[in-house]
Amino acid sequence: MKSVKFASLSALAFAMASQPALAQDAEEAAEADDNIIIVTATKRDANLQDIPFSINAQTAADIQKSGATTLEDISRNVAGLSIQNLGPGQSQVAIRGVSAGQIVRDQPGVKEQVGVYLDESVISLSLFTPDLDLFDLNRLETLRGPQGTLFGSGSIGGTIRYITNQPNLNEVEGLVEGDVQLVDGDDLGYSLKGAVNVPLSQDKAAIRAVGYYTQFGGFIDALGEGGAVTEDVNSGERYGGRLALTLKPLENLTITPRIVYQEIKADGFNRQERFSIFANPFTTTRPAITLGERQQYLLQREEFRDETLIADLVINAEFGGVTLTSVSSYSDRSILVSRDASALTGSVSVDLALGDAAVLIPSNLRDNTELETFTQEVRLASNNDSPFQWVFGGFYSDISRVYAQRLPTPGYDAALDAVLGAGTSAAVANGFGADSPFNSDLAFDFEQYALFGEASFDLTDQLTLTAGGRYYDFSEDRVITSGGFFANGDTNAAANTSSSGFTPRFLLSYEVADDVTLNAQASRGFRLGGVNDPLNVGICNATDIATFSPFQEFEDEKSWNYEAGVKAQFGSFTFNAAGFYTDISNLQANLDAGSCSSRVTVNADAHTLGLEFELSGEVVEGLDIGISGSVLESEFDETLLDTTGAVVQGVRDGNRLPTVPKFQISGDATYSWPISIGEAFVTGTFQHVGNRITQPGDQELGVGIATTSGLPFGGATGNEPLSTDLILPSYQLVNFSAGVKLENQLDITLYVRNVFDVNALQSFDRERGGRARTGFRVGQPRTFGLTVRKGF
Repeated sequence: MKSVKFASLSALAFAMASQPALAQDAEEAAEADDNIIIVTATKRDANLQDIPFSINAQTAADIQKSGATTLEDISRNVAGLSIQNLGPGQSQVAIRGVSAGQIVRDQPGVKEQVGVYLDESVISLSLFTPDLDLFDLNRLETLRGPQGTLFGSGSIGGTIRYITNQPNLNEVEGLVEGDVQLVDGDDLGYSLKGAVNVPLSQDKAAIRAVGYYTQFGGFIDALGEGGAVTEDVNSGERYGGRLALTLKPLENLTITPRIVYQEIKADGFNRQERFSIFANPFTTTRPAITLGERQQYLLQREEFRDETLIADLVINAEFGGVTLTSVSSYSDRSILVSRDASALTGSVSVDLALGDAAVLIPSNLRDNTELETFTQEVRLASNNDSPFQWVFGGFYSDISRVYAQRLPTPGYDAALDAVLGAGTSAAVANGFGADSPFNSDLAFDFEQYALFGEASFDLTDQLTLTAGGRYYDFSEDRVITSGGFFANGDTNAAANTSSSGFTPRFLLSYEVADDVTLNAQASRGFRLGGVNDPLNVGICNATDIATFSPFQEFEDEKSWNYEAGVKAQFGSFTFNAAGFYTDISNLQANLDAGSCSSRVTVNADAHTLGLEFELSGEVVEGLDIGISGSVLESEFDETLLDTTGAVVQGVRDGNRLPTVPKFQISGDATYSWPISIGEAFVTGTFQHVGNRITQPGDQELGVGIATTSGLPFGGATGNEPLSTDLILPSYQLVNFSAGVKLENQLDITLYVRNVFDVNALQSFDRERGGRARTGFRVGQPRTFGLTVRKGF
């Protein structure tokens, strides 16, 4: 039977109120009824339907059935969850429409709006949400709405938790999976993955090892000088693994150390270009080019690298009706984004009249992020059958992040000096090397302390009240040094951001009948403010300097979320729905600073209002269906004006917040029937994602924006019209799979993803505000594949 995917989630304390043996009872119930999903979003095993706070749980079976291979794929099946795909390792997450807009490469000071966890360890990072492999995943939990009480400032929109399978103390078990796929009809992708669990001493120790390798097929072709064409430039690979050891030296003591390693490599990005100063239909001294579907134009190859190491230790001890939990986590990430910036430097060369030879110099922008994080949480929770339950604890984190940018452009210094005077480049280098017109070293040190607590009380057998809060204290220090002709020329310029406060939460749950529960809550969310990076004044025009220079800092973002929901189960059917309103104070909106080739974050009040629902059940024997969706209004409540009185880039009262659709719905159906050696099945899924915008200003520009650069080059005047609709259109994806599940634990599945080969536009990409290059990030085209799994 189809698993229930949606339920309400209470605080940790409320989950503790169920029974002292809740974990054992939940596991036994799940074994007896496959309509039950066990979750740990409350940091303890519990039946999804028994805890009243909004959560979606996509189980391993759900993920396999939908054909999802990434968090973006999963998001289309989860009401209220949306993902903006900016390339491998660069997905941006929004829940319930709480979205600040596109975060791009040079905004390392922007904080997360959605917290992302691997089990108990924080792994979220603004812009670079890790693309974790979903193999040997028990489930993925999406906690909707502010989760400040238990999860802190990075969860103002909600929290996502990857829950992995843990070492099994009692059984040898394992799984091997192989997959081969044909992407866009011409590029091969494949993967090989394996997991094994071995008890070292029955009931005392076990080890679980997971390893995987995936080769991603590409689907973007790059045109180049002289008519060159390089196919499938966005192919790549992902490999890594996990090694976990569980020790149980005493009946009431469990110790689980773990190591996680993953590396992603990509040879390019999923960018479909619309216009480039090098490739457009308006040039006369160069070949006129109209870029087509899934094409881009490069003078230089691109790449992406993301190396992640996580080491964590979880200790659980039970004594005297109390559970003590300690979670220690260390992570180290190294990220490289290497882009062809030739159009960027070329557009500046046109502005400076450096000549065609300078415009065509290949340029490579290399962004390096080095991140080290240490976190420690300790909490105590009641563990008995009293009507009064509680939890309290403390949290500490120390984060060091260094962000370095270089723009190696061989020969550029000579081109600048020839026009602007000898010694011009050397005078602005500020200690950085030659032939790199932009250089920046930006270091962050971030420290956080928090105390949290929550308690619940059963007022009657049907009515439960939960209340809690979190006190937080943050401090961030940043230092920047920059040099080169494009840069602002700062030398060890320091800034500090700090904040402290309290985020409360209140919850009521009322069981009106067997299997029907009403719940209501009010909760507050928080996100730390910061300091914007200096504008690159050397390449800004006067208008952009006047518009964006006043925005030096951005304030803390705070929200109040109010919601009411119902959870009901009737026979084999489960229906859950929630309505919500979120009042956001000082939303941190991200804007493109145009010709300055940089971005700024500004504050503006906003709100979201919506309804989410999910229904699942068995229609007739063998036929399971499910449908989920959300209707959402997310808008600014304030108009932001510049010094001239003009509205700043679409931040206008009543305008939409970026990146999130107003309407999203998905449905799936699986029909299975017995065969002599097991079971056969067919599955179809349908996903609709409504229209969106990438940045607030896009809805005001809308249809008909002239995306030519305005710069004369290659015989073009720069004023030729090229109409582009910046409202990202809605799209529908259909997936189909069929296969058999044999009695010897062998599964064989044939599938087609994106059956109708829809070219889904995910976000609008602009270089230097569109003066250099414009295009779209696009989704994966039609893919045929075969997956074979063998368990033991």
